[in-house]
Amino acid sequence: MDDPDDLSEIFAQVQGVDKRIYSLIIQMQEKQNTRDWMGFLSDYENLRHLEEQISQKEDSTQEEKEQRMDVMRNNIKLILNVILKIKDHDFNKQDYSDQRYLRQRQDLIKRIREQKEIIGFVKFLVHLTAYDENLIQCGSNSLNLLVNMKVDIRNQNFENIRIKNTSLFGANFFRCNLSGSQLDNVDINGINLNGALLINCQWTNLRILEHNKMDGHTHIVFSLCFSPDSTTLASGSADKSIRLWDVKTGQQKSKLDGHTDIVFSVCFSPDGTTLASGSQDKSIRLWDAKKEQQKSKLHGHSSSVYSVCFSPDGTILASGSYDHSIRLWDVKTGQKKSKLDGHTYAVYSLCFSTDGTTLASGSGDNSICLWDIKTRKKKFKLRGHRQSIVSVSFSPDGTTLASGSTDKSIGLWDAKKGQQKSKIDGHSSYVQSVCFSPDGTTLASGGYDHSLLLWDIKTGQQKSELDGHSDYVRSVCFSPNGTSLASGSADKSIRLWDVKTGQQKSKFDGHSNQDLSVCFSPDGATLALGSSDNSIRLWDVNTGKEIQFSNKSYKDILAQFKTPIFQNYPPRTQNYPILIISQQVIIQAQGAFILKGKFVNHQGLDLKPLLQSQDSCLLERQIQIQN
Repeated sequence: MDDPDDLSEIFAQVQGVDKRIYSLIIQMQEKQNTRDWMGFLSDYENLRHLEEQISQKEDSTQEEKEQRMDVMRNNIKLILNVILKIKDHDFNKQDYSDQRYLRQRQDLIKRIREQKEIIGFVKFLVHLTAYDENLIQCGSNSLNLLVNMKVDIRNQNFENIRIKNTSLFGANFFRCNLSGSQLDNVDINGINLNGALLINCQWTNLRILEHNKMDGHTHIVFSLCFSPDSTTLASGSADKSIRLWDVKTGQQKSKLDGHTDIVFSVCFSPDGTTLASGSQDKSIRLWDAKKEQQKSKLHGHSSSVYSVCFSPDGTILASGSYDHSIRLWDVKTGQKKSKLDGHTYAVYSLCFSTDGTTLASGSGDNSICLWDIKTRKKKFKLRGHRQSIVSVSFSPDGTTLASGSTDKSIGLWDAKKGQQKSKIDGHSSYVQSVCFSPDGTTLASGGYDHSLLLWDIKTGQQKSELDGHSDYVRSVCFSPNGTSLASGSADKSIRLWDVKTGQQKSKFDGHSNQDLSVCFSPDGATLALGSSDNSIRLWDVNTGKEIQFSNKSYKDILAQFKTPIFQNYPPRTQNYPILIISQQVIIQAQGAFILKGKFVNHQGLDLKPLLQSQDSCLLERQIQIQN
């Protein structure tokens, strides 16, 4: 293995070379299209032509021109001499992104990262791969160095470059022209192709983060709930199943089968030992969270169960149904304690007060009911909304209830007196979700009008509007410490906001369809996102990045598949059973233009559907549609 100092010393020899030479060599090579580019540069007339292009706007004497010509000739000789040395070096024979060369690569980067003249030469080596097949590996390693040094390579012309056996992890090719490029055995995880031009590309044997995809739901994820100790995440889906996930490893712990229709709601008991689920099959099931098996099936509702909710002490489970009723269940015995009748339409939302004495229910009959849990009697029926109540939430001290309605308004109610304190108008369409801050001073509301608003509970006045979402806000959730607010939207993004300043802290993209639910872990460190693209993602709240887990068994799992994970499919129509957990977006390709070409991973699977799912434009498909 070569001495690392040797390579840095070779690169150092190009210091002082006029950087304009590199681009002019490439331009001349494009025009001449000669295979012997090194011989081409050795020709005196070609050198003179090159010198004339560099100095065409400069007034100078014949003597000065001759002096520059000598400098040009020496620079070219120096460049050719350095390239000849590199051709015989490991840098042109081996993959320098490999772990074996970690020390050499780090040392080289340390020595050259501030040397602009050397970086210009490294860029030149990348472009030479388009013309000299004998320099493909050193050009590939050069591009890897540029990416690792975070050199700005956006808006560059990389037509026809040939890159192989390297890593371009996290490369930013924003608005680059990569037409005609060839990639072979290249790691493209996390690369940014937004706005790139990708015509007639031949990208094969690509390496991408498939190891972060695991078996999961095969249909929309409707509900998420963390266990109280933040170690387990439960998910309920339209595929009729419940899944339990290990938050630390990202592995699926178990699949709970039993429901025969959509699982609308899942909820952990306060002590984390029991999981409750409500389904369109009209049943409620209680699961032993430790043994990961069903404890009991609760019968009673005559229609879909939309919501399940444990009392703060964990002894009672409340359920709301399309049959207009609410049922209270004894968690220990699984027996029905009582049936609460009072609504004349479906019960969409339930919420216990923090002291467990009162239950609030929101219904499609435009009313809210407050129930006394001890007497199991209706305390108040709150009227004021003109349309369905889709969300109810108690303040942390239990004195105030907030309600969100499809009539575009928010209601604030005195939970002790059963009276409306104020009606808040600010949304121009349905209010989808309301949530109190942990200190009870602020209410967040998300609406069908794309807006996310913060309200002062004491005054009922709007504190701020958080701008960012381009489609309706489906769910809002405060972090346990109240400093952050998460919002999920039909624009396919989750956003994390600083409550104090109203500024966006992070934007979480990645789902290929509408985000349906957001949920903070009790310790506030993790945010879970459930989506109608059938996937769940976990994000580190502090770093704003997706959480990446290793999955050593992935290759064994993958071997069991007989069909490709990615196939040619119309976007957002087929369902894929995956839990996606990664530290960065697998690939960004919004606004990339793709025509013909090939994009295939190392297993021979077509990645064009993946690119299209990231909002790239497949011109062939557009042409077919127009015709």
